Amino acid sequence: MQSALPIPARRWFAGAFVSLSLAMSAGAQQKATPPPTVPIVQVPPREKGVVLDGIVAVVNADVILESDVDEERRFENIQPYRGTPSEFSRDRAVQRLIDRTLILQQATIEADQIAVTDDELNKQMLTLRTDIPVCRQQYHCETDAGWEKYLAANGFTAQEFRDRWRKRMELLKLIEVRFRSGIHIDDSEIKDYYEKTMLPEYARQKIAPPKLETISPRIEEVLLQQRVGDLMRDWLQSLRAQGSVWIMRPGEVAP
Repeated sequence: MQSALPIPARRWFAGAFVSLSLAMSAGAQQKATPPPTVPIVQVPPREKGVVLDGIVAVVNADVILESDVDEERRFENIQPYRGTPSEFSRDRAVQRLIDRTLILQQATIEADQIAVTDDELNKQMLTLRTDIPVCRQQYHCETDAGWEKYLAANGFTAQEFRDRWRKRMELLKLIEVRFRSGIHIDDSEIKDYYEKTMLPEYARQKIAPPKLETISPRIEEVLLQQRVGDLMRDWLQSLRAQGSVWIMRPGEVAP
């Protein structure tokens, strides 16, 4: 008897935190009235061949720049659990950055609870170096030199990537503190998911299903992620409604 999950369910576990990112990007995409003032972005004198950074959006007076969108694109390429790679969407990236900015603004209230230690960060860095296939196979990321070479190929220094990943871990901790701890999945929900979702999928793939008692913890994790995603969408809609989100359109000039 095979105990492995069918492909759709397995992807829930491998991409658990990716679902949170998708929930963030699925928030309401309303456009609020432009703020009265926009922080001035200081840039050095223009030199030949140098492209000046531009404002993409303003979120409660925090500025999102074109370089932030580019960093989001490069960071997305390094995600080890994002499933089948898809074409980068600038619009979706901007929405993710807006949602992330809103969450980080809230995170200052719970900073002590979401702090990430160096040991926690180092463990995840080691895991990444083995979980990203191209990193392991082509760059030999088991070595520091290989890891740094892989990051450089994606436009990051080792320290830049550590800082970015630490921020990501803090966001996930905030989500854990704010949402997951208050969610309870009862046995009837697990049984219902098993019978109505998993068994038909196993039957479609002509695979013998595992017993409910052996797969219950994994089903509970799937349902938790779904519930967190729903709560995240509602929370982000509320943050957008209460705050000020202004997205620059092509040709628009900041006031």
